[in-house]
Amino acid sequence: MTLHLFLGMAAVLLVLGAGVIWWLFQTDMAAARLRVGQGSTVITTPCGVMEYQEAGAGIPLLAIHGSGGGFDQGMAFASPLAAKGVRVIAMSRFGYLRTPMPADASAAAQADAFVCLMDALHLKTAAVMGGSAGAQSALQMAIRHPDRVSALILLVPLAWKPPSAAASAAPMASWVEAAMMAVIGSDFLFWSSLHLARTRMLATVLATPPDLLRTASGTEKARIGAMLDHILPVSARAAGLRNDTATSKALTPSALGTITAPTLIISARDDLYGTFARAEYTASQIAGARFLGFATGGHTWIGHSDEVMAATLALLAPQASPALP
Repeated sequence: MTLHLFLGMAAVLLVLGAGVIWWLFQTDMAAARLRVGQGSTVITTPCGVMEYQEAGAGIPLLAIHGSGGGFDQGMAFASPLAAKGVRVIAMSRFGYLRTPMPADASAAAQADAFVCLMDALHLKTAAVMGGSAGAQSALQMAIRHPDRVSALILLVPLAWKPPSAAASAAPMASWVEAAMMAVIGSDFLFWSSLHLARTRMLATVLATPPDLLRTASGTEKARIGAMLDHILPVSARAAGLRNDTATSKALTPSALGTITAPTLIISARDDLYGTFARAEYTASQIAGARFLGFATGGHTWIGHSDEVMAATLALLAPQASPALP
């Protein structure tokens, strides 16, 4: 085989390979866009436009997603409650999917927007579940609108803690953060990372020790796999992700002592985002709050889904939820 022939064949193979990769990417992206493009409702409220989805009937529960989410992520972690007498209402926070990014995208403004959504749905009160970065707006709801929050659940919360409180995870290296910000700006880079560095994405994006997934049940592996895959299309979540990243660097103390709603706070000690110490401190400042801490589970509470659901239902059971006339 001559050198020219070899180089020619190699070039053809490279082009074919690139074509296959691009076709796979476009196929996966079409499926991702179809998934987030159906099942939700966009509503205009006095606080602006908001996207949400509902499931189940009974006690209203606002499911507030974390970074990289949207109504789909909130529904994914709260939907098991829909079969247990809970009306799950999962919305897309500011800058995620079809909820636009306003000039004021603070947690307080987001909390006020959730109340506007409740008004539009004729809900006088609702339980509020905030996961990860969604915990800040959930806390603000309980602080700013105590008469509207019947119960508060914080899952692996991104919350302020005093510098004196023990750290439970090392800060993210600057180069890792820079790489993450580049990846979330591109659907193709994020998709490629899912296929080429999935273990690293589990540890970096979902802040979960990879060894936990290797020994997890098939159900848990499927749940965590979907959490990663369903971040696509990341381009439709990039504005919210960037806002969450900026907000996480500027956390300030909240008036936790004013919260009166029955409260459940959950985290795992090996959460690579270090939410355990934050959750523990937050629970210590809210009168009567229950802190449910696991030794392992990471940011996705692997192996503890049943316990999380049971504890949530136990908190919700006594709560009344009348509708507005």
